[in-house]
Amino acid sequence: MSTFDTVVHLVYLACATCFVVGLHLMNAPATARRGNRVSAAGMAAAILTTAVVLVHGGHITASAWWALALGGAGGTIAGLVAARVVRMTAMPQLVSLFNAVGGGAAALIALGHRTDTTTAEVTAVLDVVIGGVTFSGSLIASGKLAGRVPGRPLVVPGGRLISAGLALVTAALGVLVIGFDGGVAGLAGIAVAALAAGVLLTLPIGGADMPVVISLLNAFTGTAVAMAGFVLESTPLIIAGALVGAAGAILTKLMADAMNRPIGAIIAGGYGTGDAIAVTAGSTAGVREITLDDAAIQLAYAGKVVIVPGYGLAAAQAQHEAVALAEALTARGVQVSYAIHPVAGRMPGHMNVLLAEANAPYEQLLDLEESNPGFGRTDVALVVGANDVTNPAARRPGNPVSGMPILDVDKARSVIVIKRSLGHGYAGIDNELYSDPKTAMLFADAKAGLGGLLAGLHAYAP
Repeated sequence: MSTFDTVVHLVYLACATCFVVGLHLMNAPATARRGNRVSAAGMAAAILTTAVVLVHGGHITASAWWALALGGAGGTIAGLVAARVVRMTAMPQLVSLFNAVGGGAAALIALGHRTDTTTAEVTAVLDVVIGGVTFSGSLIASGKLAGRVPGRPLVVPGGRLISAGLALVTAALGVLVIGFDGGVAGLAGIAVAALAAGVLLTLPIGGADMPVVISLLNAFTGTAVAMAGFVLESTPLIIAGALVGAAGAILTKLMADAMNRPIGAIIAGGYGTGDAIAVTAGSTAGVREITLDDAAIQLAYAGKVVIVPGYGLAAAQAQHEAVALAEALTARGVQVSYAIHPVAGRMPGHMNVLLAEANAPYEQLLDLEESNPGFGRTDVALVVGANDVTNPAARRPGNPVSGMPILDVDKARSVIVIKRSLGHGYAGIDNELYSDPKTAMLFADAKAGLGGLLAGLHAYAP
């Protein structure tokens, strides 16, 4: 091995180390931004090193160099514009688009690269299958999140039979490519079948299951990238893809556990009510309402307040109002924290990102395990647009949320719920928290309700 090759391998090793360290730093909100920077620096170094290798080995023509340069510049500009323009509330659909781009790019690598060994042919087939499913499935998921595709489950007549047929076609074409030199034509057929399978896989899944679907598609993207790395014999791609695939798979399991639903049941679809915020009236028996003034005074004279954000807060883009209210309470000497359920938003970590974007202190963002022990010492739990993740019915068997890990807000001394109506969550059942004698309902849009509480805090509790 030449000195040049040794240096290249050492640089790639350093890049891989950056990926691992960056992923570790993303475990906590306080270090997540630094983790992003470390990972991005590692990827930038890997790309630059690969370009140097191509030039040094004479593997790239002048026209190809210009194509790479223009492609890199275009991608950089698109990324910068998206980072500036896309709202934090739209981040889940942007992540889905990133998944689509990653999966599609990996599949194109396999389609465009000549494979002349059995190992390369096997990885190429897997790359095209996983990448194709990821590409179309992520586009459908993004459409559901953005409202361009209905969030409710869309069951295609005979969809499972069609999917089984596509699987058989894919297997047959895979055998053709691997055993009989089917080449690009066979891979193209596999790509078409995989694209159709991705659509059929994602359409029947309800919008409420999107956090798990996004995690799963993210795992698919990483796996496809790793397969592309094997096709190209690229160490950085293999390592980066394996890390993303493993992290996505673990996160998918954690999200499924947080919803108390098997991953297989989520993939099967046909469950979830989509994105409707107020579609069902619900039972009003035993429900007690509270006015803005009374709620503001109760918050002002509390010693400890826990804010429990849900999808209603994200949909109303009320994160800034929530943080402003928390800051006003903190200024009065009230101890404030946020209790964040793993599936409170539209993707894993969505609620943390929203609140961090509004400059909520990282130390106030607590997960389910950190929050639950403290509810018994909480004066007021302020629930904003959260439903099933706070339903005490989960502690009893025999209902759709049985066994689901919930935030124990009903153990607080007092509970105030801001919600537009008594509408059901995705499980389609009444939330028993709403009829608890300690609970008071403030019927309002999350943005208007939190803004009213802040105004009341200043006006009636100087």
